Amino acid sequence: MRRRYALGAILFFLVAYLMVPALMVKAADDKPLIFDEANLLSPEEREELNAMANEYGAERETDFMILTVNSVPNDDYETWTENFYDEYAPGYDRTHGNTVILTIVMSARDGSRNVHLEGYYKAEKYLDSGRLLKIQNKITPDLSKGDYKKAFEKYIKTAHRYMGFEPDMNPDNILFNLWFQLGSAATIGAIAVGIMAYRSGGRVTVSPRTYEDTSTSGILNQQDRYVRTTVTKQKIERNTSSGSGGGGGGGVSSGGHSHSSSSGKF
Repeated sequence: MRRRYALGAILFFLVAYLMVPALMVKAADDKPLIFDEANLLSPEEREELNAMANEYGAERETDFMILTVNSVPNDDYETWTENFYDEYAPGYDRTHGNTVILTIVMSARDGSRNVHLEGYYKAEKYLDSGRLLKIQNKITPDLSKGDYKKAFEKYIKTAHRYMGFEPDMNPDNILFNLWFQLGSAATIGAIAVGIMAYRSGGRVTVSPRTYEDTSTSGILNQQDRYVRTTVTKQKIERNTSSGSGGGGGGGVSSGGHSHSSSSGKF
């Protein structure tokens, strides 16, 4: 019996010994994707987010990056982000490859804090400016509350989910919601069961026409009276103003790399 326990203990420690190096190699293989110069995260949070970005990015073959800085020259965070992409050359499987970047600038000259997103190559296609704006709107409340880790997690997960839909589809369509699909299936099932239960109790074959005497029934009188038709025209004013919450549209970096974009304040 003792030999059996001893053998089990030896096998356990042998497996643990073999697994630890593998885990260490995996951690070492994780690319640095979180650059928190503004110190918005703790070291543990940076490590967790970096591991998450690598895991989710591998599934979409895209680098999910986060950059935080206190300020940028001339408050031009779009050019600053473009220059980062040109110089750092990120990409999932090659330099200057599939990348989406979230940039947080904590202090602008007007006292505001800015959020900016850019998508390159595959990310430009699957995370166009419209989808980036949706991501921006989802994370802005958490950024405003100072819950940066939650905002960054939401950014990674939402970007990952959006890239699972074809570019011409609305990823927030309720038809794609799992709970809506389950609820719809349950409702349809309940209706089907109800119809079958109703029919199993016998059908009613008597209608209001059953006892109607068609020989004495009919229309006594009919009269149409036309009065007049009036057409009015009203000018519809166009809304040409744009909101101050953000904007987008994309651009091209000085290195010639096209990208989608969205930006705003929080």
